[in-house]
Amino acid sequence: MAKLNFGGVEETVVTREEFPLSRAREVLKGETIAVIGYGVQGPGQSLNLRDNGFNVIVGQRQGKTFEKAIADGWIPGETLFDIEEACRRATIIMCLLSDAAVISQWPVIKGQLKAGDALYFSHGFAITWPDRTGVVPPADVDVIMVAPKGSGATVRSHFLEGRGINASYAVGQDYTGRALDRTLALGIGIGSGYLFETTFQREAVSDLTGERGALMGAIQGLFLAQYETLREHGHTPSEAFNETVEELTQSLMPLFAARGMDWMYANCSTTAQRGALDWMTPFHDAIKPVMEDLYESVRSGREAQKSIDANSAPDYRDKLNEELRQLRESELWRAAETVRQLRPENVRPC
Repeated sequence: MAKLNFGGVEETVVTREEFPLSRAREVLKGETIAVIGYGVQGPGQSLNLRDNGFNVIVGQRQGKTFEKAIADGWIPGETLFDIEEACRRATIIMCLLSDAAVISQWPVIKGQLKAGDALYFSHGFAITWPDRTGVVPPADVDVIMVAPKGSGATVRSHFLEGRGINASYAVGQDYTGRALDRTLALGIGIGSGYLFETTFQREAVSDLTGERGALMGAIQGLFLAQYETLREHGHTPSEAFNETVEELTQSLMPLFAARGMDWMYANCSTTAQRGALDWMTPFHDAIKPVMEDLYESVRSGREAQKSIDANSAPDYRDKLNEELRQLRESELWRAAETVRQLRPENVRPC
């Protein structure tokens, strides 16, 4: 493990050079890894492990997702089972169900845990708020986590491209004395480029804050506010969308992703530089109190309870689909459909 300086703070990082795939295979030799849930993270992590030569099976309830697993090459009765049977066969149970499904399936999973097994998560939610989730692992198992910093689709696509997605890791309970090695081996096995240390609680709080904040919730709110302002002052949908979303995602984000915000500023016009430097502080000052409120709502468990209540409701899927329909059919994202068609890579040559 290496100690690297992140902005003046030393952190522990594990790379594939320090913990190669050959070592991961040795650590997990003789283990049966059951990936439980084939929704968001399940396909990417299970397929990467399988392609990397690990002994993997999948546990999934009957339905469309079960059929998707078959289409991906998992064989019913050989490498694809119901959840209870997969857990029974496993020495490592990778719990990749949605947070609501973890709660509903926990009695089944817990009932199949044996002394010395490892219980793996890719999100700290269930372990961080056990008073709300009911998920309390027995004392005689390892409780571990690898949390890729991206969607399951990205975990898979980066792997197929020969790249690695960064991930955090944590050991919540070390019964066997091998929990850390198991964690890192699984992290390398699923295709992580590097792994950085965290805790279940820190991962859960930062993840929920990020999703509701800069990664998803706040950025859509920012997009919509600017788009609406431009439209209300007479700008066309194409102009408003290009100045709000398209230039950011297609031009500027690659610049600051590659070298940082200062480098991106340095490669913009002097007018853009001056405006950005002048206005970043008013935006920061306006947004910071909202972020503090968000963080406290996550830390206290209120956001976790909202998710549990909403996702457990019988009409959850119908309400979700309606909210997504409204988002999809808004002028902002209908304009996006046309703009995307006009990108050079999507225009057919004459």
